[in-house]
Amino acid sequence: MSTELFNLKGKVALVTGSTHGLGMAMAKGLGLAGAKLIVNGNSSQAKIDDAVAFYKSLGIDAYGFKFNVTDEEAVIKALNDIQAKVGAIDILVNNAGIIKRTPLEDMEVEDFKEVVNVDLVSPFIVSKHVVKTMISRKQGKIINICSMMSELGRNTVGAYAAAKGGLKMLTQNMATEWAKHNIQVNGIGPGYFATSQTAPIRVEGHPFNEFIVNRTPAAKWGDPDDLAGAAVFLSSKASDFVNGHILYVDGGILATIGKPSNEK
Repeated sequence: MSTELFNLKGKVALVTGSTHGLGMAMAKGLGLAGAKLIVNGNSSQAKIDDAVAFYKSLGIDAYGFKFNVTDEEAVIKALNDIQAKVGAIDILVNNAGIIKRTPLEDMEVEDFKEVVNVDLVSPFIVSKHVVKTMISRKQGKIINICSMMSELGRNTVGAYAAAKGGLKMLTQNMATEWAKHNIQVNGIGPGYFATSQTAPIRVEGHPFNEFIVNRTPAAKWGDPDDLAGAAVFLSSKASDFVNGHILYVDGGILATIGKPSNEK
């Protein structure tokens, strides 16, 4: 099989929330596969500039655009700027997201709405406007970053699970409506990964670390770079007949009921 199936040279890829963490790992994978990379964030221009510099140090053709993915007017303006300065978007990865860990009975309604707005409404907003040029060109790839919480519940993440469960169904409906235009819409559901955010709970002896290692058939946390292959696959010609699918990259968690903590 030719590696040309996975070659993204000449493609323009927008990855929202790509200044750090899992978004950066996926964006790096797309860039190293040849895509021109649009780096997005909303926290600070300095952080975007630092991320662009990192990608360029790897030989990736990268451009930074600061905008709020929940602000439709800002999204429209940014997409027009991207098209004028870099080109039409071929690959969209809706990665930007937040989580608020609060028991549902204690959660403020505004906090619940904020999580849903960022994690579910923003992929709709960005996709709605990106897809128009994809439809006109009869090609495109959209990847929504879902979660194991698209399938399972867990204490204190009710708003996040509601949003990610909705994103799974939004992905399937996008595929249903846009597949006829030769646009593939799929999702990636990451498991538990070793990032700077999870560092405090990944120490040996921490109860959550023990839980994850025991719960995961691979018996370890994922490396962020493990997501790159899934992102490249769903962005490339290799996935041209894959539509409405959620690819879980979770070390096997969703495949098993788990095991007792004392079982080797």
